[in-house]
This record gives sequence, C-alpha cells and structure tokens, in this order.
Amino acid sequence: MSGNNAKGAASATSASGGKAGKAGKTGLKDSVTDGLYGLGWATVKKLPEPVAKALGRRIADTAWKRRGKSVLRLESNLARVVPGASPERLRELSKAGMRSYMRYWMESFRLPTWSKERAAGSFDPKDVHYLKDALASDRGVVLALPHMGNWDLAGVWVTRALGVPFTTVAERLKPESLYDRFVAYRESLGMEVLPHTGGSAFGTLARRLRAGGLVCLVADRDLSSSGVEVSFFGEPTRMPAGPAILAQQTGALLIPVTLWYDDTDVMRGQLHAPLDVPESGTRAEKTSSMTQALADIFAAGIADHPEDWHMLQRLWLADLEERQEDRTA
Repeated sequence: MSGNNAKGAASATSASGGKAGKAGKTGLKDSVTDGLYGLGWATVKKLPEPVAKALGRRIADTAWKRRGKSVLRLESNLARVVPGASPERLRELSKAGMRSYMRYWMESFRLPTWSKERAAGSFDPKDVHYLKDALASDRGVVLALPHMGNWDLAGVWVTRALGVPFTTVAERLKPESLYDRFVAYRESLGMEVLPHTGGSAFGTLARRLRAGGLVCLVADRDLSSSGVEVSFFGEPTRMPAGPAILAQQTGALLIPVTLWYDDTDVMRGQLHAPLDVPESGTRAEKTSSMTQALADIFAAGIADHPEDWHMLQRLWLADLEERQEDRTA
C-alpha cells in the first residue's frame, strides 16, 4: 500500500509540473489571441474597404492552403451537406467557405464605423413582414439562425434599420478579456448580451419575451451537450432546446432565419413563417418537434448556400463520439 501511495504521489508531482507548464502556454496563447483580435478591431476598421476585402481574402486563402484542422473539419461537415461531392468539389466549397468566413470577420471588425444608412443598405432580407407582424402582436419574438453569413450584420440591421433592440446570448470565450471584447462590441451595436453559462440567461430571455421584446439566438450548435437530438442532413446531432422552450413558456413566436452572400456587397436573408407549437404532446415532445422543424429549415438554407455555413467545429454525434473515444484512448 505504501508503494502505491508513493507512486501516486510521484504521479501527482509530475502532473502538477505538467499542468503548470500547460497553464503557462495556455496563458500565453490566450494573450496572443486577445491581442490579435484587438489588433483586428483597431486596424481593419481603419483600412480602405478594398484593402480590407483583399486582406480578408488573402488570409482566407492562406488558411485554406495550410489545410489545418478547421479547414479539414469544414470539409468533413460539407461532405454531409453535399453528399456525393468529389474531393475537388469539397475543396472548392471549403475555399469559398473560408472566404465567406473571413468576409464575416472583416465586416464585423468594421461594423462599428458604419453609418445607419450603410448598415440598413447592407442587408436585404425577404419576407420581413413575418418579423414586423410578430413584433406588432406584442407576443415577443425569438429569431433563430444558423452560423450562416454574418449574424452580427443582421442584428445591426434590426437595431438600425428597424430601430428594434434585442437580447442575445454569447458563448463564454477564453481568455475572459476576449469575451469582454465581444460583449462590448455587440453592445456598441445595440444588442443586450447575456453569457451562455451561469444559469440566469434563460430567465432574462423569458422576461424580455413576456414584455413583447425580441430575442435572437444562433441555434444550430448545442453548447450544453444537453440539447435536443435531431436528424440533420440524415444524421443525428443535437441542437439547443432554448428557442422552442422559450416559445412554449412565453407564448413568443419562433421565426427561423437563414442568411447568405452573393456576388454583391449586400448580404441576403430569408425570414421564414413562425413555427407552430404542437397542440398535443408533452413539453419534451413539443420541444423535439419544433427543434426538428427548425433543423429542417436550417438544412434547406444551408444546402442552397453551403459555402456560407461557417461550421468549423464538430457537430454530428458520430464526430463528437469519435473525439471522446480519442480522448479516452
């Protein structure tokens, strides 16, 4: 027994040193990450627009050529979206996808400098009457979007073109200073931002909706690992239950939105008809049905514009389980 204890103590000492070194590296990486984002916000917004666009494209193409984990994951995800696509087609899509992703960042860095007129003219959504009618009803509205196009630009359009404030939720990023940058950035654009973790976000969202307010949620990736299982492009994954539960509990209207770019400087979008709350079934069954309906609308929009879906992370359950198996091994 004493031998085992000594071995355990030795292992703990070794692990402690390893963790200290890892923590130091993580701290340095966090500082560099925060510094780079800060440089982007400070510098890119000052560049002439053609220069900023060219820079974004150059960064995207360089990242794509390096074939890093994010690019390979994007291609793996796109293989589900475009079944039967050849490797050459997937490479074309991932290159276009990285350019679309960097367009999002270049626009986002520059959004705080845009005039109200510029913001209003840079997004052209179809069927806005769904949103206007829903807001006029005073029932509260949940807009649910996938990671397509530039959801921040869509939000700015809502606050500046429609003059409607809204509340959203942000993933807690590391380092904390980077998360603070994103919160300050989005609040400067007229958004109320709540942290995803902490437990109080849902209650605040419900209160905003019961007061007839607007809530916007990016809802194609479950950050809690406790979302609703849905079929997405023929394979199981999980999506957040929040949009459907909020609609049920508050009486708010749940409106899906899809976004995409074309060859112009204007982002396009589609507001879809509000999703009905099923008349029968348990709350869990209703939530499952509404979340699946949301996933189906997202899938249709993504299939039409796969290069504008910025999903560079694992999404499907098979991929998440594979990662867990790798960690266990």
